[in-house]
Amino acid sequence: MPSFAPPSPRELERAFSLLAPFRALTAPKFFGLEHVPATRPLLFVGNHTVWGVLDTPFFFAALYEKKGIFLRSLGDHAHFRVPLWRDLLSRFGAVDGTRETCAALMRAGEAILVFPGGGREVAKRKGERYQLIWKERLGFARLAIEHGCTIVPFAAVGVEDALDVVLDSGDLLRTPLGKAMQRLGVRVEIVPPLVKGIGPTPVPRPERLYFELRPPVDPRAFGADPSDDVAARALRDRVKGEVEAGIASLLAHREGDPKRALLPRLLGGLRRAAGR
Repeated sequence: MPSFAPPSPRELERAFSLLAPFRALTAPKFFGLEHVPATRPLLFVGNHTVWGVLDTPFFFAALYEKKGIFLRSLGDHAHFRVPLWRDLLSRFGAVDGTRETCAALMRAGEAILVFPGGGREVAKRKGERYQLIWKERLGFARLAIEHGCTIVPFAAVGVEDALDVVLDSGDLLRTPLGKAMQRLGVRVEIVPPLVKGIGPTPVPRPERLYFELRPPVDPRAFGADPSDDVAARALRDRVKGEVEAGIASLLAHREGDPKRALLPRLLGGLRRAAGR
C-alpha cells in the first residue's frame, strides 16, 4: 500500500466549509459518539444509503471534528477507474477496498470505514429503503478477527427520505440497453438509480440527516481463527443486527423530532441568531 500523507487541518477545514450549505439544510444529528473507543485499529461498519455520497461526508467530518479521527474509507473498485474522482477520493484517504489494503490499514492502527453492501447497496431498487444488502459477505468479519480490530457499527437515516427511486438497475436490466451493457461486462446491478427529489428534479429534498453509533463489538469474543466460517458469520450477523437496530432507532426518533421539517429548523436558527 503506498504511503499516505493526510490533508492538513487547513485543507480539511476548506473541504468541510463546502458542506456548509447542505449542512444548514439537513442539520445532521448524531447519537452515540461516546461509544467510539480510544483503542486502535477501529472498523466503522454501517449502511450505505442511495447514491452513497450525500451523508458520508458528514459522518467523516463529525468523527474528525468531535473525536479527532481521520477515516480511511474502503471504496468499491469502480470508483478507482474514474479519472479525477479517484484522485479526489485518494486525497481524502479512500483506498480501493481490497482485502490486502484493509489488512495493511489494520496493521497500521488506522480507523477504517466500510460499507459491506458496497455498490449494490448504493444502487437501491424500489422498495429497498434503508435495507441492508450484504449478501453473504464475511470479509470484514474475517479481517476483524484476524487483526483483533474493534468494530463500531453505525446507522444513517435521512437520504432515502429525500429521494424517491424512479428507475432502478432492475428496470434497466429489462431494457435492450441494460442487456447490452451486461454483455459488455458492465456491472449493471451497481448503476445508481434514477431518482427524484424536489419536484421532478434529482435535487434532494431538505430532509434532516440522522446518525447513530452503536456500542463497539470486540471480535476477540468470536475466536482468533479468521477461516472459521461459523465465527465469521456470527460476528457479521452481530454487527448487522446492531446496524439494523440503529436504523430502527433513528427512524423512531425521526418520527418524534419536532425539527425534522425544514421550517422549524430555520425558525430555530433565526431565534438563536437573534438571541446572540
